[in-house]
Amino acid sequence: VGGGSSAGIDGVAQGKMDVSSERALNMLLCVGHAAASAWVVSSALEVRVRGTRWARLLFWLRRRPVRVWIDGCYDVTHFGHYNAFRQARALGDVLIVGLNSDAEVARHKGTPPLMTDEERFQMVSACKWVDTVVRDVPYVLDQKYLEEVVFGKYEVDLVVHGDDPCLDVDGNDVYATSKAVGKYREIKRTEGVSTTDLVGRMLTMTRDHHHSGQNDASFSLGFTSFMPTSRRVAEFASTRRPLPNDKVVYVDGAFDLLHPAQIDFLRSARALGDFLIVGVHKDEEVNKYKGSNFPIMNLHERLLAVLSCRYVDEVVIGAPWEVTEDLITTFNISVVAHGSFYDNTRGGQPDYANAYRVARGRGIFVEVPSSEGAVKGLVERVRNERERLEKKVKKKAAQEVQYYTSKTYVAEV
Repeated sequence: VGGGSSAGIDGVAQGKMDVSSERALNMLLCVGHAAASAWVVSSALEVRVRGTRWARLLFWLRRRPVRVWIDGCYDVTHFGHYNAFRQARALGDVLIVGLNSDAEVARHKGTPPLMTDEERFQMVSACKWVDTVVRDVPYVLDQKYLEEVVFGKYEVDLVVHGDDPCLDVDGNDVYATSKAVGKYREIKRTEGVSTTDLVGRMLTMTRDHHHSGQNDASFSLGFTSFMPTSRRVAEFASTRRPLPNDKVVYVDGAFDLLHPAQIDFLRSARALGDFLIVGVHKDEEVNKYKGSNFPIMNLHERLLAVLSCRYVDEVVIGAPWEVTEDLITTFNISVVAHGSFYDNTRGGQPDYANAYRVARGRGIFVEVPSSEGAVKGLVERVRNERERLEKKVKKKAAQEVQYYTSKTYVAEV
């Protein structure tokens, strides 16, 4: 342990007291923000800081939180959007997400989003890495908006976007102004998924569309498929474990194309206890019960979307359709919940009766009020605008060719 000076964080305070006990130091490092701050303030004139651990603690307590901004449309919100939020949040302490309005998107992209302003707002707000959502954000952040709103009202330190180009209707860089003032940071785009790709899948709706290489070539972007890794799952997963006395709630389903109705259900289910476990059914199981067109997204894609939700504590990957005695015992489940709305299955209501037979028998099954699932409704929106969306997908495919043929390595945050 060396001496400090009157300048810099290694010599924040000087005085009479000599603190050298490792035990005392460790105790201070474990206390909460408020307690530690109070100790520092009251002892600042008496304590001499004599080590990097003390210096780091004092610096952390005194520094201003780094505020990060990211904006976009986030239509048909998916795990690629959530991974962008994760990376952006990792660059600072507070993440502010700007949401473009329907009108702004239509003006600059030529077509309005499939999801409404309110639906997209709910999906972004439910992400565990998001702290604040700002609505009606312009598609192009001009100097005035940046100074008055982004850097002014929200005191943003960094403006973030992926490494794929983002241009306005005239072909200009949307983030040129942010780059000019030196507050722009680029993050890695999540390859293998995009809103346009998902629209393409809904346009084809073949039995094997969720397997690599099976899409109709006219609508598939077709350049790369999502490659799940253990690191990606770990980045999305929560490290929290249920405490011995926690009331564990279990829900299950496909959670295909995660949408506001499912978010509302997860929020309600989480309120039934202290720890929410979500069972995500494997592709074959979903296809077996719901028909040849589903799921739109594969198991790993659906898994990451669910893990991004702030109400979810744990996920069972490839959960069985039937909630068995073994599953209930293994996870110490106190409540098994399902929404009051039941999606149609090939076997009808008996499919669900069998799925929750054990939970009902044990008296732990709870039905949560829920609205009709929106996946089929979203598919219908796509079908109703098929001609317009087909043109959009084909145009996007040309842009994707350019991106993938000219891309360079960008490390994820």
